[in-house]
This record gives sequence, C-alpha cells and structure tokens, in this order.
Amino acid sequence: MKDQSRTVIELNMRIRKLAFLFLACISLGFSSLAISAPVKVSFETNYGNFVVELYPDKAPKTVANFMQYVHENFYQGTIFHRTIQNFMIQGGGFTKDMKEKTTHGPIVNESRNGLTNEIGTIAMARTDDPNSATSQFFINVANNIPLNYQGEDDESIGYCVFGKVVSGMDVVQKISKLPTRNVGPFADVPVKSVLIQKVSLQ
Repeated sequence: MKDQSRTVIELNMRIRKLAFLFLACISLGFSSLAISAPVKVSFETNYGNFVVELYPDKAPKTVANFMQYVHENFYQGTIFHRTIQNFMIQGGGFTKDMKEKTTHGPIVNESRNGLTNEIGTIAMARTDDPNSATSQFFINVANNIPLNYQGEDDESIGYCVFGKVVSGMDVVQKISKLPTRNVGPFADVPVKSVLIQKVSLQ
C-alpha cells in the first residue's frame, strides 16, 4: 500500500509539472506573438497629443525598454528639453526644473535594423557611447540621414529608430518651432516648458 501511495503521489507531481510547463509554453508563445506586432502609445502634452507606433520586430530590446518606462509612468512629468527646428525634439529624461531622473541601466544599440531617421520617426538618444541609451528619445522632424546606421564603428553606428508618429505630427512640428534658450549647460531648451503629461498604451 505504501509503495502504491508513493507511486500515485509521484505520478501526480509529474502531471502537475507537465501541466505547468505546458501552460508556461503557451504563455511564452502568446507573449512572443504579441511582442512581434506593432504597439501604439499615445503622448499627452500641454501642446497637444500625438500617437507613436512602435516596432518590436525591428528593435525588440529597445521597445521593451521603452515600454518598461511607460508602464512605470516614468515619462509623466518629464519634458521635451531640447527642440531644434528642422532637426528633432528630444525628451524623456528631465523634469520641468531640468533635474535628470534616475533610470534603469543602458541598452544595446539596435540601429542596424533597417529603419532610418526620417521625418516622424522616434529614435533613442544616447551619449558618444553607442550602447548608452536609457530613457531619453527623440522624434525626427527632418530626414536626418547622418543619424542612420552606416557601419559598426562608434562614429558610424548611428541612432536606433524603433517607431514612427502615426497621428498628431502637426503637434510635434509645432513643438519643434518653439522659441528656445540656454539653461545652464543645456542649449535649445524651450522657453515655455513642453510637459509630457502622460504616455500610455493605446
């Protein structure tokens, strides 16, 4: 009887493990399907709203990184702190008083994904280190060919594009044309703050 009971218990444990693994596989399968499809996020600002479509099939790590900040409401209360007409608008890292927010670690540069820095695209901002992007991003308001991937060396690797504005580009253009000033070491800061009130999944 004891041996039979032990056999039944072991069999039940194996069934439970197999069921768990089966459900995990299904879950992972649905996750990978979901992450390959375009994702839309809406930006609400004090100058109007716009919608960006993200491409996880082209830049999976970059989109996952960006969406982590979105889910954490990191961008709420940040500003577009650098705006240059006929070039781009940059945001996602500073508060209204130009205090830089603490971020997660940097991510790998996925610029070699075939996407280019054309009008309306969103790309990751970074330092001279190609793999230094964290939360900051920029939206191109011109076809910025020099920012595209051109080679593997640090000066040619370019900036990773991971999505594109699909609605409200007029708002982005309006922001790019605002009067700017210098604030301490920072140049091209809008005179009137461009506040990101909310970034959310559509």
